[in-house]
Amino acid sequence: MSDTNVLSCNRLTKFFVDGERKINVFQDLNFSVNAGETIAIMGASGSGKSTLLHLLGGLDTANEGEINIQGQKLNSLSAKQRGQLRNQHLGFVYQFHHLLPEFSALENVMMPLLIGNLNKTKAKDRATAILSQVGLADRLTHRPAQLSGGERQRAAIARAMVTQPACILADEPTGNLDEKTAAKVMELFIALKKQYNTALVLVTHDQKVADLMQEQYLLTQGSLVKSNSI
Repeated sequence: MSDTNVLSCNRLTKFFVDGERKINVFQDLNFSVNAGETIAIMGASGSGKSTLLHLLGGLDTANEGEINIQGQKLNSLSAKQRGQLRNQHLGFVYQFHHLLPEFSALENVMMPLLIGNLNKTKAKDRATAILSQVGLADRLTHRPAQLSGGERQRAAIARAMVTQPACILADEPTGNLDEKTAAKVMELFIALKKQYNTALVLVTHDQKVADLMQEQYLLTQGSLVKSNSI
């Protein structure tokens, strides 16, 4: 594992205002991820795990603090620049696959490459290769409705990995899967992580999934506390 920092936040603060009440999610939160590092974030429902992931990915904005992705400060970029940075350096996987229903598995996985202006032939070749890696070589033309839950999640992982991002942010990626399928999906995550030296930050309620990560953090009462390391 490299000690090259790919993602970090400094004094991150997020709160919501409900009428006259100010609801703090977290305050002065510091966190960093190195290349190839795998991190699990756990915590009770409503503790702010998904909010933190959205902030780290530039999908939401903090009230205070700074986020750096590959050495670039998110809050100094325009919305368009943030989008380009996300497309280039980050991959996202959610509990629900978020594949576009009208497109095939191949077309869904090509999408981030086409958004990044790769030509269609190269995008198709790269998407085909990674779908084959995740065991979907015979499902390229299938739409999401024609795939099983595990296959849809594997296609979602392929879409997240196809740009070879520095870091994947995963929000309960096994939450909709049975235990056996979840184990296979996590095996796949770890194999791809090793191959591409991609960092993985994963929010989960599942201790078995968390135990597969190198570091575990607990988000509790607005603080991120390291709870275990292997």
